[in-house]
Formats: sequence, structure tokens, C-alpha cells
Amino acid sequence: MKTILKKTLVDLEFPEVLAQVAACCNTVKGKDEALKITPLITPESIEQSLRTTSEYLSSFTNEIRIPNHGFEDIAQEIKLLGIDNTALEIEGFRKIAHIVTTCISHKKFFKKFKEYYPLLFEIIDSIEENRKIVPSIENIIDRFGEIRNNASPDLQRIRKQIQETRGKINQSFSSALQKYQTSELLDEIRESVVDNRRVLAVKAMYRRKVKGVVLGSSTTGSIVFIEPDAVLRYSRQLANLEYDEIEEIREILKNLTHLLRPHADLLHEYQDYLLRTDITAAKAK
Repeated sequence: MKTILKKTLVDLEFPEVLAQVAACCNTVKGKDEALKITPLITPESIEQSLRTTSEYLSSFTNEIRIPNHGFEDIAQEIKLLGIDNTALEIEGFRKIAHIVTTCISHKKFFKKFKEYYPLLFEIIDSIEENRKIVPSIENIIDRFGEIRNNASPDLQRIRKQIQETRGKINQSFSSALQKYQTSELLDEIRESVVDNRRVLAVKAMYRRKVKGVVLGSSTTGSIVFIEPDAVLRYSRQLANLEYDEIEEIREILKNLTHLLRPHADLLHEYQDYLLRTDITAAKAK
């Protein structure tokens, strides 16, 4: 069967129709794909498309509203899953969890209301339901996008040591602050922060009387900012621990990525389903 000529589509203002469909899509990927739609040729495909659109349209008036289908594109994440020894970012895992959760909610919804939406049910019913992906992610990443303390025994140990070391830093700094304040070696502001480190605000004339490392001075030069010796040792420990934390988190994310790698094709299928649903909903609108 012959295809329709591009000039004919322009004469029929088909691109303008696609622009209207794209404007009704909820997702960026949906808008892009809607503009690439080409006319269907076979009677079977035409009827299938019209019927699915008609089913979605009925949800606007029958009070059995179809759940939200919005999603963020995970094409890059799926690509990385196909490359060994890669690690997804936290945001990528969040997007994946959202897509999986949305698809599972659609399967549950259309199974319950398949009498109202037989074709839409048939489409989602053919897709595998995986209930292990989201728990695997949520066991590592909390709802605020932070790695959980118990994501690994090593991370739990490191973070406990970080907390203890920060306590020692605060305690040592408070002791030094009290000591040099009593000796009247400090400026009125007493302390400040340089490069995220608490420092004593020492009067410049007394800088040699305060043991520690100079990290800067005021614009006028009347104040010298010094990190006390008592704090310095713990600051080095903290820096090492924070580096260990970063390395452990990298390893945790790498392991989580490896866990999801076998499901790359399914994740692509989930996204493709939501993309097609977005376009169908846009046609209905």
C-alpha cells in the first residue's frame, strides 16, 4: 500500500494537527514523539488506535479517571545500564522508581476496570510486573534523595565515625574559644567560618600567641582567622572520613546499578508504555 506524500500531508495541515496533539502531552518525550507521528495505513492499526483513544476519552466523563502517567525520560539511564562497570546517579534511580511505580499502578487500575477499558487493559497486561525494583532502590535511597545510613555496613560505620569526629571538633573548638577569649586575644566577633571550617577571629597583633593554622584574614587585616591546633587533628580525620564516605557511596550506587542491569529491557518497555499512554491521552484531549 502506498504511503501518503509529504506535500499531501502539508496540504491537509497534518503538521498543525500534530502540533495540537503535542501541546496536550504531559511529558517532554511525549511532545517530541507526537510531532513524529505518521498516518496509519492498515485498517486494523487505524481501528486499534481509534478504539484506544475512544476508551481514554471515555475516562473524562465516566468518573473512573485513569491514573497519572507522567514520567521523566530515563533513556540515558537505560543506556548506562547496558555498559558494564557504570553507576547511575541518585536522580536516575529516583526517575526509574517513579516510572516503575506508575506502571504498577496502571496495571492494578486497568485490571480492576478492564470492563471499561478492555484495550488499554490488554496493552498493560502484556507487560511484566516487577515488584522488586522499587524496594531495591528504596532500601538504598530515601524519599529525600539521600543515601540511607544502613545502605551498607561500611557506610553506617563511616557515618558514625564522622558524627563522633564532628563532636570532637566542636568540643575542642569550644575549649580553645573559651581559653583565648579569657586571654582577650580574640576580636569582638570571636569566631568565623572559612572554607566550611570554624576559625578563631584573632586580633592580628596576637596571632603568634594562638597555636594553629592561619586560614585567612579580614579585609582590613586587623583580624586573622586561625584554626586551633586542638581542632586541626580532628579536621584531618574528618576530611579522610568524608572521602571514605564518598567512595563508599560510589560503590553502593555501582552495586545498585549492577542489580538493575538485567531489567534494562523491561525499564525501556515501561517507559515506552507511558510514552504511548501520554500520546493516547493527548489525542483524547
